[in-house]
Amino acid sequence: MSDAQLAMLLEQSKGNPPPQNGDIQALRDWFEGLNAVFPMAPETQVQRVNLGPCSADLLSSPDSDPGKLVIYYHGGGFIMGSAQCYNTITSFLAQAGGVTVLSVDYRLAPESPPPAGHEDCLHAYQWALAQGYQPGQIALAGDSAGGNLALSTAVSISRLGLPQPAAMVAMSPALDLANDTESHTTLADAPLLNRAMSELFLTVFIGDGDRRSPAVTPFYSPLPVLPPVLLHVGSTEMLRDDSVVVAERIRAAGGQAELKLWPGMCHSWQLFAPALDEGMQSIVEAATFIRRYMD
Repeated sequence: MSDAQLAMLLEQSKGNPPPQNGDIQALRDWFEGLNAVFPMAPETQVQRVNLGPCSADLLSSPDSDPGKLVIYYHGGGFIMGSAQCYNTITSFLAQAGGVTVLSVDYRLAPESPPPAGHEDCLHAYQWALAQGYQPGQIALAGDSAGGNLALSTAVSISRLGLPQPAAMVAMSPALDLANDTESHTTLADAPLLNRAMSELFLTVFIGDGDRRSPAVTPFYSPLPVLPPVLLHVGSTEMLRDDSVVVAERIRAAGGQAELKLWPGMCHSWQLFAPALDEGMQSIVEAATFIRRYMD
């Protein structure tokens, strides 16, 4: 493990803490600035596309197969983040997988309460089908809140009887919104995402609503048989057990789930690629998994 790389990155993040004044726009600006320091993959092409209820960035590398599409849902606690903010992950995913990536700017809370964002993410899949992409050449992916949205979209696809995508990848997915699993207590003070920050996100996102509702998370409802799923989660992050438990539930429902616990990694460490070896390695492994089921 690249202990020195991660320690340096976490130390730098301490010098730029999130704003504490409760201003949502200030929080969004802080998050955008935090991620702007990490570069995109070389020679990445970005095209803005209109999906109807929301927009997205379509990213490709010189080696991208235009017929193979990964729909990516960014993180940010359902209240911040953007396609541009996640250009590092999505561009290197396009490069590593030889795919095109549709990075969705789904609607955010509190301006658009749930299930608006979840509906946008399902619509992005329907848009891809309408554009002529074959379901067996489409994969879903996302991190943190985006991992929730990817799994929720896969569940909705199954329940609506739509043709299923080839595969799904979730990195540090935020699924246990009611804090039921053990790591939400034992790792409540984890770096980058702790219990206090999570509570801020969920208060803005859900308010006094039901944190176990399928409108905000698929974690507490019975799961259908899903396409093959890859889950990457850090061993020291608060959301660790979200992935552990959902992997068990996917398998129990008859699906296939590969779970990798990354020793010592923090929440959504892929955002640090290429400054962190494990960040790039996780993206490459995600791309390899996706292409395995597309090919």
